[in-house]
Amino acid sequence: MDLCPNPRRRLARALSSAAPALAAALLLAPGPDAARAAEAQTEGGPARKADDYRGGVFWSEGSGQKPVVLQGMPKGFADLAEAASAGVVSIKTERARSAQVQDLEELFPPQFRSPFHDFFPRGPQPVASLGSGFVLSPDGFIVTNNHVISDAGNSVVDKIEVVFHDGTSAEAVVVGRDPKTDIALIKIEPKKRIQALPLGNSDAVRPGDWVVAIGNPYGLEHTVTAGIVSAQHRNIGMTTYDDFIQTDAAINPGNSGGPLLNLAGEVVGINTAVNQGANTIGFAVPVNMAKAILPQLRMAGRVTRGWLGVVIQRADDPQLEGLIETPDGKGALVAEVLPRSPAAAAGIERYDVIVEFDGKPIGEMNELPRAVAGTPIGRKAEVVVLRNGKRKTVSVEIGELQDEEAAVAARETGGPDAFGLRVQKVTPEIADQLGLESTDGVVVTSVEPGSPAADSGLQRGDVILEVKPPGEKPVTIEDPVQLERVLEGVSAKALLLVRRGGNTQFLPLKRR
Repeated sequence: MDLCPNPRRRLARALSSAAPALAAALLLAPGPDAARAAEAQTEGGPARKADDYRGGVFWSEGSGQKPVVLQGMPKGFADLAEAASAGVVSIKTERARSAQVQDLEELFPPQFRSPFHDFFPRGPQPVASLGSGFVLSPDGFIVTNNHVISDAGNSVVDKIEVVFHDGTSAEAVVVGRDPKTDIALIKIEPKKRIQALPLGNSDAVRPGDWVVAIGNPYGLEHTVTAGIVSAQHRNIGMTTYDDFIQTDAAINPGNSGGPLLNLAGEVVGINTAVNQGANTIGFAVPVNMAKAILPQLRMAGRVTRGWLGVVIQRADDPQLEGLIETPDGKGALVAEVLPRSPAAAAGIERYDVIVEFDGKPIGEMNELPRAVAGTPIGRKAEVVVLRNGKRKTVSVEIGELQDEEAAVAARETGGPDAFGLRVQKVTPEIADQLGLESTDGVVVTSVEPGSPAADSGLQRGDVILEVKPPGEKPVTIEDPVQLERVLEGVSAKALLLVRRGGNTQFLPLKRR
């Protein structure tokens, strides 16, 4: 029986004993198509398509062009670090009063925590802590993270000391802060001229760009680390306005509030959070986000944001395929329109898919809250929605987002906010970040201090899998809208099945 049906191989086998060199030549010699392809490669011609080849080849070959030469490869970072260090400060804070410190997991999802809060020791007071910042202007304005100058309960610390590279120090006061973006503006009265760092354009940053971080990790002042931008627009479940720059430049506890610099020495990000499981996964607030709110922090001490008054979810959720009419899966699906909100007054309806806001296309759900928040209060914005598959434009007069107002509206609907709880759907990205094996349930994104959710022991990063009202069968939770509907029917209390880390447990949840 002939076990070698290939004619070329049969011939080679037959000749191998008499002419091994000839057999090798027959086995290795290219066929006419391959020869022509090789000739084209040698002549610098384009790679042949897979269909042009014979013999079972189904891929395309490279063109043989020269590899991409990396531009701007730095020979070192010493000059940049030396030039920027005078504008980077260490921040030492102190609380003279006794204060109860929450666990880190209550502030950040399990995989993501502030690189600052490790410095809140437990035990007798006073409590000292460390962070970083950078000089914004020669007259003494300094940027840092909100969590650097506030405690776990979001109360401002009692004393803030700024230490410069030359060892001089000054006491600072808080000018303004914004917990939602974790940005704070503080000020000192400089006794001499101080160096300010220029701000760059974070929108121009691309994955692969070199960046340098300077800060105060573990109390080691003015530590310089370098790496590249790993990704843009990361959502790690900290706030509604997550839009982080991810970098592999080493960021550790104490780096919070320090600058992330490009090779021109411009600040492109404010180092904010790290991934517990990897010392090369850090996150920085884009400096363009800071630019949008710093003037408000200087003038008013707080940030006012636009308010639309809708509860939204992903329009591209695979479970909604065929149920929601959106041609390309883009946009934000309206799951609820809050009573007496700008959206309600404009006629936006549940099931609408918002695909454009004030001239800005809405590709992903998270783009809408950022676009609305940055819209001036009282401005009329054109909102394009898909309703029953047809585009419709409505005009909305943007209101002012007020936390208490939003909470009251949510409590009137009886949703999760009635329990001091906010959640979002577990996406594949979030599941990967939290180390989950599935995307079942909804992840807790915030727990209001002193609320029923806080009393029950719920923490940020917990995944709610089921809700069991008294005397009823448990309901499997698949998305935030379903959780809202179930909790609306809870008159007093319910039992939650929660996954935390690798374990599941029951937690009782009582209404306010």
